[in-house]
Amino acid sequence: MKKTLIAGGLVLAAGLIAPHAQAKPATLAEKPTIVLVHGAFADSSSWNGVIAALQHDGYTVVAAPDTLRGVRSDADIVAGVVKAIAGPVVLVGHSYGGSVISEAAEAAANVTALVYVAAFAPDAGETALGLTGKFPGSTLGPTLAPPVPLAGGGNDLYIRQALFPAQFAADVPAAQARLMAAGQRPVKDAALSEASTAPAWKHVPSWFVYGDADRNIPPAAMQFMAQRAGARETLVVKGASHVVMVSHPVQVAGLIERAAAAR
Repeated sequence: MKKTLIAGGLVLAAGLIAPHAQAKPATLAEKPTIVLVHGAFADSSSWNGVIAALQHDGYTVVAAPDTLRGVRSDADIVAGVVKAIAGPVVLVGHSYGGSVISEAAEAAANVTALVYVAAFAPDAGETALGLTGKFPGSTLGPTLAPPVPLAGGGNDLYIRQALFPAQFAADVPAAQARLMAAGQRPVKDAALSEASTAPAWKHVPSWFVYGDADRNIPPAAMQFMAQRAGARETLVVKGASHVVMVSHPVQVAGLIERAAAAR
């Protein structure tokens, strides 16, 4: 059943949405491992609130490394982590990490669900840059710092620290957003223009969550990708920024748990 939920507001659905508290609980033996993949300009600490909520509910959680060097190479790393896990896995990606999990799941047969958190879900041949520009609304470009040349070619991209809070984390406390700005991980420019080859969302069930105040990826683009993927549920969090998992960790964890409990 495809569903769209506007958090804190209206419910737009093809059917009723069961609250998180009413989701059928899984036994410890049945619970899949949750593997989290961060996106560009972030790091694994962006998942801390989500990890705490999932661990509280008895889930094993792994924050997989994401080098932000290229979709295929990053997907190979994540696929290796997933394949080393005994039992089912729910694969979760934020932003650029969505492109990574879409590829990684093709090489890991134990992935039972994909969760896109303010993330790209590209079709074959699509890129993160192309999807960002498909709909109006992104203000990322003017906030980028001058590119940092890499010895092997290409450039690393950062968001200027002074502009990072408003651009990336507008609904996060200012002091925390400044820490995130200082610790941001750069993405290689070529990674954002690398085309997807194997979109696992075409055969692996997917769930989506994003904020309607996202300034990196236009909300219209994420709505388009969720509908195209036939998402089991789409949660739209009112006023949430691009780091909805930082500002609303319990809601994001709840969606992940619903994905984990689905059969």
